[in-house]
Amino acid sequence: MIPGKGDRSVVVVGGGLVGLATAWRLLQQGQSGNVTVLEKDARVACQQSTHNSGVLHAGLFYKPGSEKALLSVRGLRQMVEFCQEHRIAHDICGKLVVATNDRERAQLDVLWERGTANGLQGLRRLSSPEKIREIEPHAAGVAAIHVPEEGIVDYRAVADALAAEVTRLGGRIVLNARVNALARDANGWLIATTAGDFPAAFVITCGGLHSDRLVELSGLRPSVRIVPFRGEYFHLRREAEVLVRNLVYPVPDPSFPFLGVHFTRMIHGGVEAGPNAVLAWAREGYARRSVNLRDALGSLTFQGLWRFLARHPRMCGYEVWRSWSRREFCRSLQKLVPAVQLSDLVPGGAGVRAQAMRPDGRLVEDFEFVRGERILHVVNAPSPAATASLAIGERIAGIVIGGS
Repeated sequence: MIPGKGDRSVVVVGGGLVGLATAWRLLQQGQSGNVTVLEKDARVACQQSTHNSGVLHAGLFYKPGSEKALLSVRGLRQMVEFCQEHRIAHDICGKLVVATNDRERAQLDVLWERGTANGLQGLRRLSSPEKIREIEPHAAGVAAIHVPEEGIVDYRAVADALAAEVTRLGGRIVLNARVNALARDANGWLIATTAGDFPAAFVITCGGLHSDRLVELSGLRPSVRIVPFRGEYFHLRREAEVLVRNLVYPVPDPSFPFLGVHFTRMIHGGVEAGPNAVLAWAREGYARRSVNLRDALGSLTFQGLWRFLARHPRMCGYEVWRSWSRREFCRSLQKLVPAVQLSDLVPGGAGVRAQAMRPDGRLVEDFEFVRGERILHVVNAPSPAATASLAIGERIAGIVIGGS
């Protein structure tokens, strides 16, 4: 909580969507002139915030009562309002979650209960292949849930608009400011960066792919390690884009922590297919052959990773195989849309998911925050953090200013 008297300056480390939204919310709540965002890159939101599929997640998959469930539902509605106000391209186009067999049909009941408990509006059960084809003519399945609140958005435009709002309200954004040290002093903190030193009465770190390292720099012992997983995408060639109208998702496998490949119509045109989930050898390793020795050793010497691999050997092996086999990637997509052919797939981009992992190999499934003396760390904020960013920022501002 910010001290009541004297210096009330706040430094936000990390200029992604969560960091920018946090700075914006602080400025809205009376911190004008006292908020600085430090971003290590030459532009805001160059990592996870803009290396994703651009989906507005409505909250169907998340456990009721979790931070993800509460903040994604609230955050989606806030994000839509923000996009409308700032004329940012977005489309609430709806999503189908498709069960392709009877086992997945049973899992749909769990998703229905979660979506209902989370307050999603307009959910519909589709009990037959014919009902599915009314919404997605080329999708195949035995049953599905239609989520009309789901949508797509231009997150780059959202980030740029948030940055402009931060500046307009009196905050400042310092680029090329990689944090090298965090030290306590009599007034709070001194942050040493490649762009100079910055004093602060309170520090909030939103480091994404480097969040655990910022916890360490502050003198706290992180309870998790960030293990980067790369998600690779294909695009459908233009002639094949008619096979997908909007968003077509699989039913998540409860035995594996990642969602599985799916189809996403992009806000500026085109259809994306993916992602898979393979271990990345660099925290910002968007290319398959990207290697950062420090990052790779950090993962390979972490006992939690080996316990994770031992817990999911078949699925981890399959993800690696599918990463190198376009034919197998296509076969996975054909479970949802059988008409997709190998020749329809054009190599696309990739993202890296900053996944917090515990020493016992369990993934941290919910958003996670760590508080210290005059410092708050956002340790785990994977999907749906982009959708929920405005609500996450609101929550953090409430903690920092109000102590709630």
